Amino acid sequence: MPVKTSGHFTYADWTERAVGPGADHPKLAHASVANSFTGGIQAARTTCEYTIGYGTAETGTFTGMELLAGSLDGRAGTFVVEERGSFGTDGTVRCTFEVVPGTATGELTGLRGTGSFTAVRGESSIPYTFEYDLD
Repeated sequence: MPVKTSGHFTYADWTERAVGPGADHPKLAHASVANSFTGGIQAARTTCEYTIGYGTAETGTFTGMELLAGSLDGRAGTFVVEERGSFGTDGTVRCTFEVVPGTATGELTGLRGTGSFTAVRGESSIPYTFEYDLD
């Protein structure tokens, strides 16, 4: 039976740079981000890399990988999630994520799961939900 957990995360660093031709839009960018998770997922400082496709200055989509090291509902270990999302002119970011198979370590070995978050421009603490199974 899947377990549901939730919490919040904040981002500490966001370093973004344009890649490819220097056109205003559409454009491609790369962002390196550090997040801190509380709640069901406890991770003091994650490593996250995004590729972002901007259609306009305010709209686009992104994909990324994030390495979380800490604990999940009290079980210690690490795991990687693949993220896919979009953002629009209303300032809302919507993202889903899934555990990359075979990346969980420690007490999280065998972890499978999916989650999501919705971030609104100006919020410093972003709620997430995560549903998972452990082998």
